Amino acid sequence: MEDFTEAAIQDQPRRLWSVAPPFDARVRQLVRDWGAEESPELIEEMIVTALKIARDRMNVADLKLINRSVREMRYAAKVFAPFQHLRKVAVFGSARSSADSPEFKVAEDFARKMVAHNFMVITGGGDGIMGAAQKGAGRERSFGLNIRLPSEQQANVVIKGDRKLVNLNYFFTRKLNFVKEAHAFAMFPGGFGTLDETFEVLTLMQTGKARLIPVVLLDRPRGNYWKTWMKFLTSRLLKPGFISPEDLSFFKIMHDVREAVAEILEFYKIYHSARWVGDRFVIRINHRLSKQAIVHLNQKFADIVKRGNIIQAAALRQEKNEPEVWDLPRLILTPYRNRFGRVRELIDAINSSQLA
Repeated sequence: MEDFTEAAIQDQPRRLWSVAPPFDARVRQLVRDWGAEESPELIEEMIVTALKIARDRMNVADLKLINRSVREMRYAAKVFAPFQHLRKVAVFGSARSSADSPEFKVAEDFARKMVAHNFMVITGGGDGIMGAAQKGAGRERSFGLNIRLPSEQQANVVIKGDRKLVNLNYFFTRKLNFVKEAHAFAMFPGGFGTLDETFEVLTLMQTGKARLIPVVLLDRPRGNYWKTWMKFLTSRLLKPGFISPEDLSFFKIMHDVREAVAEILEFYKIYHSARWVGDRFVIRINHRLSKQAIVHLNQKFADIVKRGNIIQAAALRQEKNEPEVWDLPRLILTPYRNRFGRVRELIDAINSSQLA
């Protein structure tokens, strides 16, 4: 499975776990007896963490929070596991959009077209824009990450009762699952929740805490929701220097469903995926680039390369844990880790490059 952090977490040094020598041996034996074949050391570490929580004498509220969060993450991962081989687009937007609104029809059309290109659709499982996307995608190609609220949110008729509907108690586990599972985001007009999700996605990519994927902002025909939002970004964030011009490359405002679909498909035309190996950023590509294309990329993106050059090569030995992408060609560079907007621009440049 592709790591949504692009292996930024797993490549960090890990401390050896220990609670106390006699208990360490019992934990290891328990995991062996249970038959945990996949990453047993991580299962052991989670058990030790639970034992340390007991020793820390936390209050009941904290224990419930941690316990429920882990349970929600485990169940959601179980639901998504059979579909790891399929790309997914997450759709955000208002739960209050009516079925006869222009935005509803755009969201429905967008989801239908994405499914036609073998994507699955993830929504928050509610009505409005979420229900529209689910209607367009159909039950079999949909996931719902439903949040339990005192009012307003309930599962829409398309996904209600489906095994791919996950009911969550916490917004943070819900948003984590969106980011973890999505290969593209489509944002539609909405309220606090939609803007929260939009800024969260952009922040995670800006800071290198999530993989770079396409983000399209869609509106009704001739609508100005995202245009108005863009004016705020420009006047209140960009001009005072709170964000950089390159940060605006994380998203694209689209006025047509076909353009939005094409933007997402274009992102994966040559680019496949990426991960960190130490301080090297390894970009997997579907086709080798020409020598002239590599020269052009080095000229255009020299400002983000910390040392050396962008080179075309085969997989690194540290990538053997991902056999499904082992044979793909690579572009490898050592970039600065504070210029992810430019890395997003690099991906666009790769997708428009000449092939070998």
